[in-house]
Amino acid sequence: MSYTVAVAGKGGTGKTSLSGLIVHYLSQMGKGPVLAVDADANSNLNEVLGVEVETTLGEVREELAHAELMDPSPIPKGMTKQDYAEFKFNHALIEMDDYDMLVMGRTEGHGCYCYVNGLLQTQIQKYVSRYYYMVVDNEAGMEHISRGVLPSVDVILLVSDCSRRGIQAVGRIARLVESLELDAKAVKLIVNRAPNGELSEGIKEEIALQKLDLLAVVPQDELVYQFDTEGKPLVDLPEDAAIKVAVRDIIPKIIL
Repeated sequence: MSYTVAVAGKGGTGKTSLSGLIVHYLSQMGKGPVLAVDADANSNLNEVLGVEVETTLGEVREELAHAELMDPSPIPKGMTKQDYAEFKFNHALIEMDDYDMLVMGRTEGHGCYCYVNGLLQTQIQKYVSRYYYMVVDNEAGMEHISRGVLPSVDVILLVSDCSRRGIQAVGRIARLVESLELDAKAVKLIVNRAPNGELSEGIKEEIALQKLDLLAVVPQDELVYQFDTEGKPLVDLPEDAAIKVAVRDIIPKIIL
């Protein structure tokens, strides 16, 4: 079974950036093979890693749902729909040199993501035994964990920005984790985008009030903003970039 690191927190706190760099450094440090899972319907983990996504599980699901109504049908003659589905789902796994990637994506329209969550669960169960590590970039809440989409979780990283409301939000997630009795080895807080890499006394007080276990403080890094606006993958940041230095220091602390 893979050692699973789940990253969660409010949207816009930089959890996807940190998830991607964790995948990058696990791979660089020879800890692979690693499975990167983008479990956020608003998928952009691939942009952090500089990987092109040809298809997502949600897109495969939509194609299969409409296959029999299409003329001509995308299903080759002589192939059953089940065999075609297996072929397409296998094709959704992006294979790189040191890590592979699976993107959940979304289905068309509004409403529940139960079906595509089920697809994600099935694919993870199929692949998970092949990898030493699995890093999962979750949605803002803990839906994939609470619904049992992930087979097990070893470390949960709760990412917050440098604000009281952000700390309060991950405090609520931490209490949800506790209520679910997930038996994770560790639940840790990462405060991202801290000015000069320092926390104010008010934020320290809020962390203590929420009873959160602070793992790391990641400094505000203007290069991250620059790379994002220019559409450059964050893995190409210079090695002395503040966020890269911070993530390198985090890796030994989460591999228990």
